[in-house]
Amino acid sequence: MMTSSDDEFSAGSDACAVTITGLQVNRGGRAAIRDLSVRINRGAITGLLGPSGCGKTTLMRSIVGTQIIAAGTVTVLGLPAGSSPLRHRVGYVTQDPTIYNDLRVIDNVRYFAALYGTSADAATAAIESVGLDDHRNAYCANLSGGQRTRVSLACALVAEPELLVLDEPTVGLDPVLRVDLWEQFRRLAAQGTTLLVSSHVMDEADHCGDLLLMREGRLLAHTTPDELRKDTACTSLEEAFLTVIRRDTNAGRSPAG
Repeated sequence: MMTSSDDEFSAGSDACAVTITGLQVNRGGRAAIRDLSVRINRGAITGLLGPSGCGKTTLMRSIVGTQIIAAGTVTVLGLPAGSSPLRHRVGYVTQDPTIYNDLRVIDNVRYFAALYGTSADAATAAIESVGLDDHRNAYCANLSGGQRTRVSLACALVAEPELLVLDEPTVGLDPVLRVDLWEQFRRLAAQGTTLLVSSHVMDEADHCGDLLLMREGRLLAHTTPDELRKDTACTSLEEAFLTVIRRDTNAGRSPAG
């Protein structure tokens, strides 16, 4: 199973969108992230997977530059995370839709386009790309949960980010909408966008090229779906992840904190 190694970190950074070294984050007097090091490849979909509360959101916030860190470094597209030039290059979709209910879909996306310095045409293109062209004049308060998630995605896409960070974007969505969103993510990756997508649903791991498996603030493995199955001799990715957890427990690892 792949893990982050010294050789990996000595390699050139051109192929990497994100490089994290020795990351430590403390929240509420406890270690939320413990000595985490990893590289995230450009132009790929990387799945960040693990149970709720394992540190996925904290890691994502560290990457987009909204999280105070205690130690370590986070480099994004060659710059320190949170640097001003990254505001137009990194898109972030949180678990809860970050949209204004009293505005129409088009007005929400145009607002974010103005913040990013992009055009009204970019807003129209972003709405079309998430399949909401027929709802462009609908008020967001009247949309379904899945549609609101798509509006949030359009607001992030309007800047045409090089890195798109999505925190459990499919949670609570019906299977049809989940499939549609993953198809959208694959199209973006094919166009060169780097995507980091978190989930606690292991069957979504098959949509990803790379996998980061987390538990209790630690990175258990950096692998791929095929390598994970091969390493654990499990057909089910959920069972494979549980096998990795059991190995970690048997190795006597202590929980974060």
